[in-house]
Amino acid sequence: MTQPLHIHGTFLPAAEPRDLWIADGVLTEEPVPGAPTIARDAFIVPGYVDAHCHIGLGVEGAVSEETARSQALQDLRSGTMLVRDAGSPSDTRWVHDDDGLPRLIRSGQHIARPRRYIRHLGVEVEPEQLVEQVRLEARSGEGWIKLVGDWIARSVGDLAPLWPADVARQAIEVAHEEGARVTAHCFGEQAVHELVAAGIDCIEHGTGLSDEGIEDMVRRGTALVPTMINLDNFPMYAAPAKEKFPTYHAHMDDLYRRRKETIGKAVEAGVPVYAGTDAGTVVEHGRIRDEIEALAEIGGREFAVGAASWRARSWLGANSLEPGASADLIVLDDDPRRALATIQRPVARILRGIVLD
Repeated sequence: MTQPLHIHGTFLPAAEPRDLWIADGVLTEEPVPGAPTIARDAFIVPGYVDAHCHIGLGVEGAVSEETARSQALQDLRSGTMLVRDAGSPSDTRWVHDDDGLPRLIRSGQHIARPRRYIRHLGVEVEPEQLVEQVRLEARSGEGWIKLVGDWIARSVGDLAPLWPADVARQAIEVAHEEGARVTAHCFGEQAVHELVAAGIDCIEHGTGLSDEGIEDMVRRGTALVPTMINLDNFPMYAAPAKEKFPTYHAHMDDLYRRRKETIGKAVEAGVPVYAGTDAGTVVEHGRIRDEIEALAEIGGREFAVGAASWRARSWLGANSLEPGASADLIVLDDDPRRALATIQRPVARILRGIVLD
């Protein structure tokens, strides 16, 4: 049993203040006699969603349970209360049993090709094995599958798709038959457009999107998680290849220089865009507020906060701030749609009805 609580304020994205209570970890409109008031005239945001996060992943691949727990707690301290795993070599099912950690939607391992992605991160198969591997991942995950769509091909010295378009289409169809959605890492131009045309559900990064590709995403309802704070690292990723693979280096530099324009066009066109940090290797855990600020530069404050909370929760089928929902929320002293800096100084964080601060 958790202590009952009372909160008065504006529960975003609503416009008007109201009173809600927390009883047994759940939001309710029914007054709870004697419940202490945690805030008045506050602004309450659903617990943040990191829609591209790698709990259980480190630079050398799988990490210990202790390290994975530390990663999850670091995310929680920033206000992240729901994580869509975007590929992890660790079996993190145990996170579901720990009420002190963020909620987790697992996608299983990255699916890549041998010698065509970062070592130790995913399961590696050849194209003729992709469909069966997707079926296996769909049955062991929790509704999502992560493909590596493109990476540097040393034979051509540049980014190139990992999968033939027809094979990718078959794999996506099989995932849908199994009740799973598919997302893919895509930096360059070719893979992202082939995968969108193949019916993929989501694109990670998306820096190679053309105007036509963006229109196709809007038409199909394909989501985009750009991971803006990770895109800032493109120069670092490309630097070691400057001498040996100059075409790749120049390509990555071009994608980097127009990244904000590309993602901005997607936002303006109406592509469903959500917040994700890509934490797990280069990007530190606990940076969802930095991602919100980066998205605000492109789409505005309300867009950015919604991309990391109520809109992302709806996309993932998670509860928000309606009566009957789990009390996973952040209490702020100002409206982040007007004063974004307030996200850096939360009054309280509440997970499953328990005050964390």
